[in-house]
Amino acid sequence: MALSDLTRRELFLMGNAIALPTLLGRLDAPAEAAAAAAAGPLVAGPQIYQSIGVEPVINCRGTFTIIGGSVERPEVRAAMDAASKYFVQIDELAEAVGRRFAELTGAEWGMVSAGCAAGLKHVTVACVTGGNPEKLIRIPDLAGLDKTEVIVPRSSRNVYDHAVRNVGVRMVTVESIEELERAINPRTAMIYLMSDSGPNAMLEPVARIAGPKNIPILVDAAAEVLTIPNVHLQRGATIVAYSGGKAICGPQCAGLLLGRKDILQSAWQASAPHHGPGRDNKVGREETLGMLAAVEAWVKRDHAAEWKTWLGWLDTISKRVAALDGVKMAVREPTELSNKSPSLAITWDAAALNVTGEDVAEELATTKPRIAVGAGGGGGRAAQSAAPGTTGITITAWQMQPGDDKIVAERVHAVLSRKRPPRDTTMAAPAADVSGRWDVDVEFSSSRSQHTLQIEQDGNWIQGSHRGDFSTRELVGMIEGDKVTLRSVDQRPGNSITFIFAGTLANGTISGPIHLGEYLTARFTAKRHAYTTTRTRIRIPSGPPLAT
Repeated sequence: MALSDLTRRELFLMGNAIALPTLLGRLDAPAEAAAAAAAGPLVAGPQIYQSIGVEPVINCRGTFTIIGGSVERPEVRAAMDAASKYFVQIDELAEAVGRRFAELTGAEWGMVSAGCAAGLKHVTVACVTGGNPEKLIRIPDLAGLDKTEVIVPRSSRNVYDHAVRNVGVRMVTVESIEELERAINPRTAMIYLMSDSGPNAMLEPVARIAGPKNIPILVDAAAEVLTIPNVHLQRGATIVAYSGGKAICGPQCAGLLLGRKDILQSAWQASAPHHGPGRDNKVGREETLGMLAAVEAWVKRDHAAEWKTWLGWLDTISKRVAALDGVKMAVREPTELSNKSPSLAITWDAAALNVTGEDVAEELATTKPRIAVGAGGGGGRAAQSAAPGTTGITITAWQMQPGDDKIVAERVHAVLSRKRPPRDTTMAAPAADVSGRWDVDVEFSSSRSQHTLQIEQDGNWIQGSHRGDFSTRELVGMIEGDKVTLRSVDQRPGNSITFIFAGTLANGTISGPIHLGEYLTARFTAKRHAYTTTRTRIRIPSGPPLAT
């Protein structure tokens, strides 16, 4: 059974990488200037962010940490406020909360961590140390320890497995079930899986192998809705990890771990207030009881009524936009557990409206009132089957707040109904030929690096390679007049960093910012490489050397 195919979660993350950068840019200059001018002392209330010069966002995108995750339930805020007023022995609190989670969810035990990623780290520590503090305080130096490897299918490698690697373990990446079985050895601490409920879901076949060998399986279900009884534990997981600040609507800085009691008690040993590798992942008494309150509320919530409310909000938007010629709407109701929310796909012919979904998403994200939406041709199979030229945006309902639907409906209608001239696709002639090798000085926030660009130019179009600090990758781009735009992607297992060079050519130098997506920005200055080798004839030997 192959494990190399992309999982649904990986496809989801790839889509976000395309759509989210619109929220990482700066506001348009007038709005930014106005916000800066209005900045002053913090004022609690509806304008709390504006009081310090930050414009908030209407969330039609989903539970993304970069825009705040989810909104905490009233019960959660009440519990956190009450918890903050009294002192308690934290180990006693963890014991009581773990027991209560077991009662609520049917799991053997439960634990609150400082976010889902911290939970992944604590469970990894637990599987490496077995609760032995002499081993605990040595992490991340695993010399002399017997459990030092974590097996992970390639389809489960992701940006969050940094939390596992932070422990110092060796990640053993496998391509198939057969390879996974062969990889298990006395050094195996655990198996790490991203949750995937699709037809190629790996948990059950992995559990059939790992169970008899007593190898723990950690399932990362961060963005999923909570199932009771827990579907992952039923299918063979040892521990399942959730984000508290996503579907469950608990504290943004909390995570929920459910599963085997002995491992979770070892994981708690690795968490603050205890000293060791998890001391930097402190979860307070407020978040602990806030997370418990969120789960208490979860089992009582009318999830069907919530879904109906979300559909109603999408209907408000759909009806307002439906009057626009050439614009189509489709409501999607996913059945998967992760990011489970109805969404509205709004699509149109980019040539007919003279605007793309990416353009609309960026305008909504950077002008008031700011709205975060998905961008592109609708995403997934729908995008693949859409007519050429189809573009659009996606509105996800579950983190919208009452009244947002009317604001979003008017904003989207206004943006899409605006008359625009045909898009000018002509490109200015290149100011110069930039083919060749360029030495690049990259200035990060607090360091510098020396990179190399190897450029081939064909009219306005550029291709070549970009050598960074640790790898060489393909480079693509264009030159219009004196503006040089280049892009490369550094790919690592589960990770990628996109470099977008936005340079200006002047006096033989290309310089400007580098946009690094979630990693913010850097600056670069590129100069043509000066070859210092003396030109000389090269003699071809007539035979083997007589001395060396």
